Amino acid sequence: MLNPVQPTPSAAAGRLHVLVIDRDPAIRNACCEIAAACGCVPHGSDSLTAARALLTGRGADIVLIDQKAAMSAGFEVLDEMKALQPVMAVVLMTAASTVSAAVEAIRSGASDYLIKPFAVEEVTAILERLAKHRHMDRASRTLREKLRTQQGMGNIIGQSPEMEKLYRILSKVAQSTHPVLILGESGTGKELVAHAIHAHGPGAGRPFVPVDCGSLVPSLIESELFGHVKGAFTGAERTKDGLLVSAEGGTVFLDEIGELPLDLQAKLLRALQEKEVRPVGGSQRIPIRARILTATHRDLAGMVEQGRFRRDLYYRLNVVKLQLPALRDRKEDIPLLAAYFLERNSREYRRDFRLSADTLSFISEYHWPGNVRELANAIDRACNTASDEVIEIGEMTTSIRDSYLHRLQTLRPRADAPVQELAVMPLAEMERQAILTTLNQVRGDKLLAARLLGIGKTTLYRKLKEYGLGPA
Repeated sequence: MLNPVQPTPSAAAGRLHVLVIDRDPAIRNACCEIAAACGCVPHGSDSLTAARALLTGRGADIVLIDQKAAMSAGFEVLDEMKALQPVMAVVLMTAASTVSAAVEAIRSGASDYLIKPFAVEEVTAILERLAKHRHMDRASRTLREKLRTQQGMGNIIGQSPEMEKLYRILSKVAQSTHPVLILGESGTGKELVAHAIHAHGPGAGRPFVPVDCGSLVPSLIESELFGHVKGAFTGAERTKDGLLVSAEGGTVFLDEIGELPLDLQAKLLRALQEKEVRPVGGSQRIPIRARILTATHRDLAGMVEQGRFRRDLYYRLNVVKLQLPALRDRKEDIPLLAAYFLERNSREYRRDFRLSADTLSFISEYHWPGNVRELANAIDRACNTASDEVIEIGEMTTSIRDSYLHRLQTLRPRADAPVQELAVMPLAEMERQAILTTLNQVRGDKLLAARLLGIGKTTLYRKLKEYGLGPA
């Protein structure tokens, strides 16, 4: 019997719907009360039939389902629920206080699990965490709709406090012509920020000239930056302006400035102080009118103290300093960034890519050592190899799958949870079901499935053949 708690339309607007499926009215009602206290709209159901009717009609954002009810349908009900709403989160409520039962819940398609009897605080913590991810997913879908209808929004994505602060500083910095030093880890978007400063500054209509100081051949750096005259060295068949001159009132972006050799640092300092350069092999000085932006992932201040970077050049470049946040420090922006990259791939492949609820939830907590660049590469790879439009964990990069595997392997039940009587079935059937549910969870990725099951890939192939589960 379906027992929806009906809020007023105004109160329900924007709130998440939580469906609790359990034959025990005490547990069902308690979970509904906790959901209501968390600001959600709760619904209770004592049967899968009534639950299906609600999901088909109004829908739900989060489902708490008793494990026995899920097992009665062979766990296929979880796939059915997600087919109705791919971004929905499912939490299994189980009485089995074993690590294997908890892991099995995740493998079967659940986002999390609760071990009965559970405390109010446990349910509250899970609902609050999942609600946070559902709200972020709604925001990411809103962004995707904007991206479909608007052009020229720019490539700097984020609504976190750290990014809002960065936007305020950028709006002021862009209007000046002072040098700007952009600091941040690799992959945080330093060149995008430099582009934004140029695009909104007085030299927007002039050239933007990026220079990767770390990739230039040492013997040619001086010629690249300052230019050379014909015959200055072997191969100099004609006079060539340096990059500092060719910007012509625009912007020169010196990326990875910390890689510049000390002797070139002295020449760059002289050029910035005198606002002119002398080409290699030449005697005439040429004025430069470009704005200078620099960036590095290194600790320049530390390099100054170690004598590896000139102190006077550091102060010359560090008139305005921008520190870009690492992605792990603005995790609320991950769904927005993922939506942007998904939309970009959807346009390229003409498919409507989206992340499953579990994938979005996990990547929103992943530490992203490679920052935004790593996230972009992970989404691009998944879209390139995806067999379906809904992207699961098994289709992400190896490092993300390994991290997901580590989380599964470190799941632990509550120490005070009582040991309950377990259903008895033949060992071979338990093994067969474990293989089936694991392969389903990782969308057929046999290598990842073998690692989750703790067996070798060859062993998995042999067991697939033994149980008649298809060719290896």
